[in-house]
Amino acid sequence: MGNAKAFLTINRKEAGYRPIHDRVADFGEVEQTLNTEDRILQASRCMECGVPFCHWACPLGNLIPEWQDLLYKAKWSEAYHLLIKTNNFPEFTGRVCPALCEKSCVLNLENQPLTVRENEAAITEHAFLEGYIKPHVPEVRTGKKVAIIGSGPAGLAAADQLNQLGHTVTVYEKDEYIGGLLRLGIPDFKLNKEIIERRLDLLRAEGIQFETGVEVGGKDLPANKLLSKFDAICLTTGAGVPRDLPVEGRNLNGIYFALDFLKQQNRIVGGQTIPAGRQISAKGKQVLVIGGGDTGSDCVGTAIRQKAAKVTQIEIMPMPPESVNPATPWPAYPNILKTSSSHKEGCIRRWSLTTRQFIGENDQVTGVEIQEVEWAQSPDGRMTMKETGASEIIPADLVLLSMGFTQPVHEGLLDDLGVQYDTRGNVLAVKPNESSVGKIFVAGDVTTGASLVVRAIVSGRKAAEVIDTYLKSQK
Repeated sequence: MGNAKAFLTINRKEAGYRPIHDRVADFGEVEQTLNTEDRILQASRCMECGVPFCHWACPLGNLIPEWQDLLYKAKWSEAYHLLIKTNNFPEFTGRVCPALCEKSCVLNLENQPLTVRENEAAITEHAFLEGYIKPHVPEVRTGKKVAIIGSGPAGLAAADQLNQLGHTVTVYEKDEYIGGLLRLGIPDFKLNKEIIERRLDLLRAEGIQFETGVEVGGKDLPANKLLSKFDAICLTTGAGVPRDLPVEGRNLNGIYFALDFLKQQNRIVGGQTIPAGRQISAKGKQVLVIGGGDTGSDCVGTAIRQKAAKVTQIEIMPMPPESVNPATPWPAYPNILKTSSSHKEGCIRRWSLTTRQFIGENDQVTGVEIQEVEWAQSPDGRMTMKETGASEIIPADLVLLSMGFTQPVHEGLLDDLGVQYDTRGNVLAVKPNESSVGKIFVAGDVTTGASLVVRAIVSGRKAAEVIDTYLKSQK
């Protein structure tokens, strides 16, 4: 390392967010950037650990200390090319990854971890700006054709890897945009969609074909035609079916799944016009978000930008510790309170609350009856919940359900393909990334359930390896 003791004299410095009054007025990215000098100083803080736990924590196995050193030495091009060896889309993970690596950084023992995620994004943006990133078209094609069904991070990673190996790749997407939840699920204030389009332009130039608005397994592309047309198929349809809350009053107007709310806003930002009767608007309303995860946080930020009168977010689990949690010690990912940029914009947050019923007038929701709960650890180590008897009604005329996802797979498609899946809809992998049908492979959330973008990329890369081995074995 160029400066192995910099961590002793240089503190962690984050770029921070745009001022609240400024950022809530638009859907532009909220995160700012450091200048080049500060970014290089942050990279110098990497302390050349004897055991770099960041490697262990990163699902992609990114060579973090190595490219931090290159960044410190201002070798931007070398840093990018080392980064891209393990991560197809560092401009995505550099914006939306929860930075598992930073939580396991040795410097996190002093709450001063390296700014790995921000450095990753900075290296990639510098590479695009300086023209280091150019299309790389394979010189030789194998003659093998692969179909990727689903264009989220797993599908795009698999497509990128397979294309570079010389196979001809076609990606099918049922929606009108490529990108999966990267494109329609994550708000622009976290991931500007021009960032996705920039990468897609590169993938197209390298030879990958994209087909949007295609329902594979339906009239658009029947399963038998798919099987006969391609030498291998990879299912990467993700996990986007939301978990419902079937309590009294669920059929009232004004209750929506979080993803429907977020997708519509992303389409509006993308230039689409939504008919007045179909708009899900928070303007002037008392909004209640049920669910305390990242998707719920995205709903909070979106509702605030739509000029909601009040936003409340509730969570059934207890409030986690604000700093250190003995139950999740370093270098494990800490279960501590996460306060997003959206939360800082004006949101009431409450924990240990379960929903009893939705209340309404004239078929319109007006409030939600919630019940306080207590959590305790049973002798077998599991957390158990009991109601305390304390209840109240939270006024709300827009309720957004954000309680996670079940499997989104289209059982009809899987049945047509002959692929086996479990009772939850997870595609069964008889071997890693291999389905029960020889030429059909799987990657991402479709087989594991909802997870992180970074893990989806890993799964897509591994699927590409398995598919390549399979294709080479075919005469």
